[in-house]
Amino acid sequence: MRHSKRLWAICLVVIAGIAVAAVTAIASGPSTGTRNNVLAQAIAVEQGAAKQSPHRALVSAGVVNAALDFTGALDARADAAKMAGGPKPYSNNGTQGCQNTFKGGKGGVDNVRVNQDCSLRRQAEEALAIDPNNPDHMIAGQNDSRIGFNHCGYDWSFDGGKTWGDQIPPFYQFVNLDGVTFDACSDPTATFDSKGNAYIGGVLFEINYADSAFVVMKSNAGIGGAFYHTPAPLSFQEYRDVPVGVVANDNDPNIFHDKEFIVADATASSPKADNVYASWTRFDFNTGAGVGGHSPIYFSQSTDGGATWSPGIEISGVNAAICTAFSGESNANACDQDQGSHPIVGSDGTIYVAFGNGNIPGAGMGQHLMVKCPASADCSLATSWTAPTKIGADYGLQPFGPVAATGCPGGRQCLPPNGYRMDDFVEGSIAVDNSGTLYSSWADFRNGAANCNPLGSAATATTPCDNDVFYATSTDGGATWSATTKISPAGSAQWMPWSAAAPDGKKYYVAYYDRSYGSCEADGCNDITLATIEKAATASPKIKYDRITTSSMPNLVPANNPLQAGFLGDYMWVATDSKGKPSIVWADTRGLGGTVEEDIYYATVK
Repeated sequence: MRHSKRLWAICLVVIAGIAVAAVTAIASGPSTGTRNNVLAQAIAVEQGAAKQSPHRALVSAGVVNAALDFTGALDARADAAKMAGGPKPYSNNGTQGCQNTFKGGKGGVDNVRVNQDCSLRRQAEEALAIDPNNPDHMIAGQNDSRIGFNHCGYDWSFDGGKTWGDQIPPFYQFVNLDGVTFDACSDPTATFDSKGNAYIGGVLFEINYADSAFVVMKSNAGIGGAFYHTPAPLSFQEYRDVPVGVVANDNDPNIFHDKEFIVADATASSPKADNVYASWTRFDFNTGAGVGGHSPIYFSQSTDGGATWSPGIEISGVNAAICTAFSGESNANACDQDQGSHPIVGSDGTIYVAFGNGNIPGAGMGQHLMVKCPASADCSLATSWTAPTKIGADYGLQPFGPVAATGCPGGRQCLPPNGYRMDDFVEGSIAVDNSGTLYSSWADFRNGAANCNPLGSAATATTPCDNDVFYATSTDGGATWSATTKISPAGSAQWMPWSAAAPDGKKYYVAYYDRSYGSCEADGCNDITLATIEKAATASPKIKYDRITTSSMPNLVPANNPLQAGFLGDYMWVATDSKGKPSIVWADTRGLGGTVEEDIYYATVK
């Protein structure tokens, strides 16, 4: 039976010698267990009560924002907004559900609402997968707060994104190591195998206990994501919610599993067709070596349809040429201060994983790295993975909060006049075409001028804040990477890119949030732009830009939505079908009936 949930009040907890704000139970009910130190420290950094260690990765924003919501830390915003009028409900006199399409985009691009609940609660941070057997069949996922603070929601479409259905999956019947079910889910992920079976995953975590886990569920081909069930090969599999596929599961207060993705080998001719792979960040505060804590990238695989998973292994590796500082391991050149891994599979079965890394000196400096495992190897063994190679440098120099007027949290970086959290490590993605050419995109602040206070105070920064989007390519399997190419225009902010390549290699697509339209750089509205790059792996690429949003999205701040301000997710998504057509999902603040709130929208370029 589920334990009684308990409210939290502020108390003082000492972690690693630092006094941080945490919470203690004030309601009646059974005692809580040992809380998770990684999560408690992340909350302290978020609220400005503790300083983030240089080059350490941050716990994902979706996790921390849900924890803040649980603690009541956002209540003051809500009270202030209520006094000022706050967000107002809209009137929906149409059919059940909240279908919506913004029409009239350039080139006939429509923006179709994906999530269907009408609750005015947040949906943000998106994933998208396309069935290799039917390009009109898609699965999307998002952080979803319709039943409270962060859970994972998943959506399906059978008509090429014209209409969608959605649901909260039955993750919460999985009982953790402390004998209770989980409070929340974050960082949704989805994939299809070559037969059209759909898989979803998420990070589950507890507030009053130390537990965190990474779990996977399945929707057999034919069901199409309209119902998720156990991946275990049981009779009546399609009707059972448990057992779930368990990639990782801990109740150690110094371990936290975060920022996970899954990907299936969807090429029917691949030697490892229909294997499902997982990569994630494993925060560990007690390494007993080096700087005493780290967050390496871990990997696991399933060869039986997600039912069982190999023991997690560290794959972020060691490279003395590129990882020279801040190791939390006995090897000083470990590339172990990581976050934001993204796994993909080539048509030959090779697995590639890109991630952000902070094992280099220099204030605000980071880098994007890649490792791979060939199709001929047993990828469940750490020795099968290559040493990491460098995709490109990252200049994480955006100014820091807090800024009460925008919702930019203390200890996090933002791009005024927006308060949305920036985290360059998790904004990197990797793509591969059928020839094996690799592509990677990311965003950083290398071109940010002094007026926007690089590494300074966001409260006194002035626009323009020139954050830019970049990409690089590799034609030798990731051993070496091209020079970095800037995609975005000068003089305005572009951030949170995601990318995908057409299978034939003729086009590489990068979508991103963009403040270059109208007055958005000054007032904080933003749009989605899709850059289509031809000859991306040459010295003379050709880039075409499409404005995907039909109108600009309003700036979401505490005055118009105190609970959602400051968080737009850590990633959006771009996927291509077998013919190379791109599809995009993003978090959009154009609420129905004039509200300002976050929902998921979909578009494709005709």
